[in-house]
Amino acid sequence: MKTIIYTCPYIPAEWIAAHGLHASRIVPDHVDADLSLARAEGVCPYVRSFIGQVMADKEAGGAVLTTVCDQMRRAFDIIVRNGAIPAFLMNVPNTWQTPAAQALYIDELKRLGRFLVQLGGTSPSDEALAEVMLEYDDARTSIRSAREYLSARRFADAIAQNRVCNKLHTLHAEPLVEGVPLALAGGPLMRSDYELFDMVEQLGGRIVLDATETGDRGMCPEFDRARLRKDPLRELARAYFGSIPDASRRPNSDLYEWLERELIGRAVRGIIFRRYLWCDLWHAELGRLKDRIELPVLDIDSAGENHLERPRISNRIRAFLEMLQ
Repeated sequence: MKTIIYTCPYIPAEWIAAHGLHASRIVPDHVDADLSLARAEGVCPYVRSFIGQVMADKEAGGAVLTTVCDQMRRAFDIIVRNGAIPAFLMNVPNTWQTPAAQALYIDELKRLGRFLVQLGGTSPSDEALAEVMLEYDDARTSIRSAREYLSARRFADAIAQNRVCNKLHTLHAEPLVEGVPLALAGGPLMRSDYELFDMVEQLGGRIVLDATETGDRGMCPEFDRARLRKDPLRELARAYFGSIPDASRRPNSDLYEWLERELIGRAVRGIIFRRYLWCDLWHAELGRLKDRIELPVLDIDSAGENHLERPRISNRIRAFLEMLQ
């Protein structure tokens, strides 16, 4: 079975799996690959690492990227020009509330389906798609139910594993540290960024809301089972394109509505705003977040050099927690 790799949350793993292919969402680690070309393009650390992992992958049968991020568009060009892996660029409209935008997203899923068939997949029936959707939905429900007895790092790992292998996981309870409840907000995290969760706990806090793209915010909501049985593809589009909040959307008021609801529900006392240098999209949201959310916000930028940045970030988180205590 061929593996199709991707990273954007607006790509439904269910759609890939329903075509008889293995969907693997990459959460890249820090890659010091010899990618002078990628660096010349001025891409952010996450995109550079994603490019490195895609181009180093000798087993994957294809890669799917989206237009949500301008730097990912650039990554697609680099992969097509320099990589051996077949790549597909899926257009995801930034405007999302109109019927025309929703219809375009569904058309793009169908176009992606034709790409998957070219790679050896099989177009699924409605019944086959619905069955796969229910399996993924059950896996996400299992992970969400485990949130209260998993550390922030293990919860992030559980989300990543759900995306990678589409299996229900046996998640065992573990002793949880007491600490100031915090939210982590921003774009996607790399594997090496997970040390932020440990750092916060060691300094007296706890991330109770992972509002990053690779965290809870990037998981689609539960499917409506009645809609799923009637029109599984349309329900898939509703749950992904119509429901996952992000800074890239226009308008992106749903991002702040989701944040406000989750922050209150989890009694969050402060927000760590984590962004990569060269990510203009999330940098532009910093001021709006401070104006809209009535909680202290700690802005942490990163060039992806965790071993060099660790002392600076640790000191800033320590001071932030001392202020909140």
